[in-house]
Amino acid sequence: MRPYETMIIFDTAADDVSVNAALDRGLEALRAKGGVVGSVNRWGRRTFAYELKHKREGYYVVVELTATPDAVADMERVFVLADEVLRHKVVRLPDKVAGRRAATASAES
Repeated sequence: MRPYETMIIFDTAADDVSVNAALDRGLEALRAKGGVVGSVNRWGRRTFAYELKHKREGYYVVVELTATPDAVADMERVFVLADEVLRHKVVRLPDKVAGRRAATASAES
């Protein structure tokens, strides 16, 4: 199990129900392979620096997770196939950074 962080940019033309459904499908695919979802931060609407698929703004969601590479690949497949997703990026976090975030989160609780 490795720590990851993913950012998903959804189309703002999609309604909240379809955005939540696409996010839930991706996270369920991750959980089905034994992945653990950490924090889900909804950043909301943001303006792009440049047009992306003829859109000027998107709805951003950042998810921290711990999973195997196979589980992350399944989650990415769901996001690639979802029409609501404009872009997504998965980054593997270094173990030191992941440990610091976990320690900070437990200290704040």
